[in-house]
Amino acid sequence: MSVPSVALTCGEPAGIGPEVAVAARRQLGRDLPFFWIGDTGHLPKGTRFQKIQSPVEAQDVAGSILPVLEHAFPGPAVAGTPDPTLAQGVVDVIARAVGLVQSGQASAICTLPIHKKALQDGAGFTYPGHTEFLAALAGQDDVVMMLASDELRVVPVTIHIALDQVAKALTPDLLERRIRITHDALHRQFGLSTPRLAVAGLNPHAGEGGRMGHQEMTLIQPILDKLRAEGMAISGPHSADTMFHARARAGYDAAICMYHDQALIPIKTLDFDRGVNVTLGLPFIRTSPDHGTALDIAGKGVANPTSTVEALRLAWRLAQAAS
Repeated sequence: MSVPSVALTCGEPAGIGPEVAVAARRQLGRDLPFFWIGDTGHLPKGTRFQKIQSPVEAQDVAGSILPVLEHAFPGPAVAGTPDPTLAQGVVDVIARAVGLVQSGQASAICTLPIHKKALQDGAGFTYPGHTEFLAALAGQDDVVMMLASDELRVVPVTIHIALDQVAKALTPDLLERRIRITHDALHRQFGLSTPRLAVAGLNPHAGEGGRMGHQEMTLIQPILDKLRAEGMAISGPHSADTMFHARARAGYDAAICMYHDQALIPIKTLDFDRGVNVTLGLPFIRTSPDHGTALDIAGKGVANPTSTVEALRLAWRLAQAAS
């Protein structure tokens, strides 16, 4: 059975999204079928594209040409300058992609970066980001952000909050839900029969027996004991400063980290250009490049498409595995 193409959303029209979409098509050709949803007027000048009426037509488009499912916006985009009048179009493209994957017309979604302030100003967008909006569209209460590359997979338990709020936000229920969703996705989507998880402590040296903090003993360890008793292959809490060298990484399939930078610094250090954002817990596959709109370089033709290429590749691999 043929696997439907991946839907690539346009993201912020004034950012690097349009040019990395074109560069990704140029690099991947027909080896990986995807189509871009957006306004052709926002593509870089000289782009070779072909409008399609339905996602199924994408796989018949020549490899040197970008298949486009046209989504008209109310005006042009100026590289580097987000326009709130285009915000509703960006939101509608995301919702359209979700509809396509839910109906089976697309096999997965790969989302290009959005500009949250422009969406707030122009569309009353109240979500912290893509992930929360996708969860709402899918009717899911809880999803997990994973950053993945060939070198490392990491999941932050708490994400976009101030460091002084992490200890308050970190609860046994939150930690357990994050671990369970990650374990299930590694088994169901990534095909690992027995996922191995390594869990970081919150404090330096994992609290050092309570001398540098108590959360490891009072919060993290009891949850890990409970999950190990159920048969999960899970270790920790580990001192985060010893978890990410090559020998340590060989012992687990994903690292569960307590806060944003504890997770993202290692993966961005190890594999900055190839990191991919994967949303776990959705009823469909969603990936995204691990970078922002890069307004400062938009339109200059210097944007690196590597993370977008890797995000499309991972979406396609997961889609094939699920078919």
